[in-house]
Amino acid sequence: MKDNALQWHNNQEEQELVERKEKLSPFVKRILIVDDDPDTTFTFKKVFEEANRIGGNKTSFQVDAYIDPLVALSEFKPDYYDLMLVDINMSEMNGFDFSMKILELDVNPRFCFMSSGLINQEALREQYPSLSIGCFIMKPITMENLIRRVRSELE
Repeated sequence: MKDNALQWHNNQEEQELVERKEKLSPFVKRILIVDDDPDTTFTFKKVFEEANRIGGNKTSFQVDAYIDPLVALSEFKPDYYDLMLVDINMSEMNGFDFSMKILELDVNPRFCFMSSGLINQEALREQYPSLSIGCFIMKPITMENLIRRVRSELE
């Protein structure tokens, strides 16, 4: 029993060391995707995995994806993600309210909001003045344009 506990502790320390090293790597970018449409979430995650597989760029992506914003909030890791792709229109909680909750947990989050409908950016900036609203992605979007847009936001 004692050996199992020691092994678990060593494995946990090893995992934390790997995570710290990855966090320090300027070439690994962590992305959080929150969209209540499972097809979109799955597809976007696969797009980033495919971009990693194809290569051609020093930057690789590590993606966490959630279809439930409340679960994403409960498992959120402050000061971990380089960019969050958040759908505006979700049933449990809209993307802006989700982002406001993230601001309570993280001091410098970067958001890119997604929508399949028209967005009144000025009205949203007025309604959510504490959010830095600059990045919007219209769905549907091609794989190439999604990767290009995200890389642009990460520079």
